[in-house]
Amino acid sequence: MSERKNPNKLQEKREFKTRSGIPVKDLYTPSDLKEWEYAEKLSSSGEYPFTRGINPASERINWRISQYFGFGTGKSTNEFLKYVLAQGAQHLVIAFDLPTQCGYDSDNPASHGEVGKIGVAIDSLQDVESIFEGIPLEGRSLSPGGSNGIGPIVLAWMLALCEKQGVSPEKVRFSFQNDPLKEFISRGAYVFPPKQAVKFAVDVVEYCHRKGFDLTSPIMFCGYHMREGGASITQAMAFTLANAVAYLDELQNRGIKVDEFKGGLEIFLTGGEDFFEEIAARRAFRRMWAKVMKERYNCQNPKRLKAFLQEYTMGSRMTAQQPLNNVIRCTIAAMAAILGGANGLIVSSYDEALGLPSPEALRVALRTQQIIAEESGIANTSDPLGGSYYVESLTDEIERRATELFERVEEMGGALAAIENHFYQNEITRTAYHDLMDIESGRRTVIGVNKYEVEEEKTVKPMKKVTFVEERRQAQSLKKLRRERDNDQVQRSLMRVKEAATEKVNLIEPILEAVKSHATLGEICNVLSELWGRYEQGGI
Repeated sequence: MSERKNPNKLQEKREFKTRSGIPVKDLYTPSDLKEWEYAEKLSSSGEYPFTRGINPASERINWRISQYFGFGTGKSTNEFLKYVLAQGAQHLVIAFDLPTQCGYDSDNPASHGEVGKIGVAIDSLQDVESIFEGIPLEGRSLSPGGSNGIGPIVLAWMLALCEKQGVSPEKVRFSFQNDPLKEFISRGAYVFPPKQAVKFAVDVVEYCHRKGFDLTSPIMFCGYHMREGGASITQAMAFTLANAVAYLDELQNRGIKVDEFKGGLEIFLTGGEDFFEEIAARRAFRRMWAKVMKERYNCQNPKRLKAFLQEYTMGSRMTAQQPLNNVIRCTIAAMAAILGGANGLIVSSYDEALGLPSPEALRVALRTQQIIAEESGIANTSDPLGGSYYVESLTDEIERRATELFERVEEMGGALAAIENHFYQNEITRTAYHDLMDIESGRRTVIGVNKYEVEEEKTVKPMKKVTFVEERRQAQSLKKLRRERDNDQVQRSLMRVKEAATEKVNLIEPILEAVKSHATLGEICNVLSELWGRYEQGGI
């Protein structure tokens, strides 16, 4: 009688591959780095091509410890922001709910059931003021996270808030996500068609440059959401770089050379638990970025050649089964990001698969970074894995694969053409399907899901869910605002937004005027939709 196989027994693998399918050899030796030049591939930390990091070696590994949060109303989010600040967060990232991200007011029928669910509901400047009540902006580092399809409006909210607090925007370190292209690829929180969306986003970039906001990063080129949507690491790298080129080309068309641009440009990536692949990918991306900036845009300014990498560990890798296992997953992903040279990091909450994170889970996410930074010793030297035969071989192979895919996008006409032809979407969907099949079949192990499963009582309790009571409260607040504001002034300001859009000029100033008059998000988007249309999958 044959012995029945134990599904929980450690099985010897016959073939090893990285998460994205790159074969892994039994052993790496100097022969794997033939014709490999140190100066060309590595150089020192802080020197071209920045494989080893963007900061001088003397600064060692240093990153900003960030936390992402937002839910319900401005008041509830304000309470939690104060909590995470007290726990040591250095950089605040504000989550917006879906209606806000899509340009709808909370009382719009399309918003029903989604208000405040995955982020804070923001209808007007009044809500923004509520979020930051008692939180001074001066000297603060923060990112209004869900600003992709509505970047200029979010910038206007922040500028108006600075004015209310009597703070110069030049004294706040803002980072705006402001990347609508990736919404057409992996999330669907778009508002306007791709061409107009690029114009809208670059209005933010142009405005911040002309105002000389040196501390502000007016755009993040986002690969994070692609990977959460199922993209491989090389797909996310290639498509993120191709999208960045689309925005930077538009900026140059406005007479602003990339090399002369003031302010920051950030890349938003995500990290999983395939430890060495994640490390190698960050090193490869910095090299790719430096080459494109130098060869395509003739950049000489070191600031433009350096890829500032903001990271977030992958929420889609968090499991509802045995959720405390996620603490380990997050720690592995965070360490990989840091060893790969991340410049900013957010760690997922271990209860993310169950709902909004609890205060305890948020604290553990912050403590994960703080322990790595202050107890582990891995941040004591720059690029400690540099020179490893395996890491260098993997870095080269990831760069080769991602560069080939980037060049395919360029050959088909760039990011806009790739989106319109559904190239990005089809590639990611195919990868996501195969990944799911690997998990379903057991070819890829997910502990607690398809191996080492247990019958368990749910002991982890995430934060309470947002209820319709809060949705009604938000709608009532909006109704009160519309009743008490100067509606004639609102209409005049909205007309100026429409006129500016018709003239195809930068929209920040007229939108700022509208925001300060308490025009709502939905009202501003509706005015622009009359000219540009609202995008639906497959067209307008």
